[in-house]
Amino acid sequence: MSYKNLEIWKLAKEVVVEIHEMSLTQLPKFEMYEVGSQIRRSSKSVRANIVEGYGRRYYKQEFIHHLIIAIASNDETIDHLETLYETKSFTDEELYTTLHSKIELLGKKINAFIQAVKEEHQSPR
Repeated sequence: MSYKNLEIWKLAKEVVVEIHEMSLTQLPKFEMYEVGSQIRRSSKSVRANIVEGYGRRYYKQEFIHHLIIAIASNDETIDHLETLYETKSFTDEELYTTLHSKIELLGKKINAFIQAVKEEHQSPR
């Protein structure tokens, strides 16, 4: 099995692509290099930490550690998105709502995945 089979990775990939495109096409030029750059990095960090954690899956605490970093980066991505919208640098309400919902869903799925990893490896053998 590959990390590419993980539902959380697939959703993170989708979010990265959509955030990347939004940040380069929907934001004012000055914002592309400010919060636009930060939101691209934080969304890519979610995906990268899922991959890195999966690579360390035989070391369960490290796997969980990277998934927790992924959640933190996901929260950061939501905050950047909200900041862009609140400051009117990003004004497409429909796209904002879609992205916000996907990012929130991703956070919930990563949390559920962490719980499943913890439960799987805490049960008696």
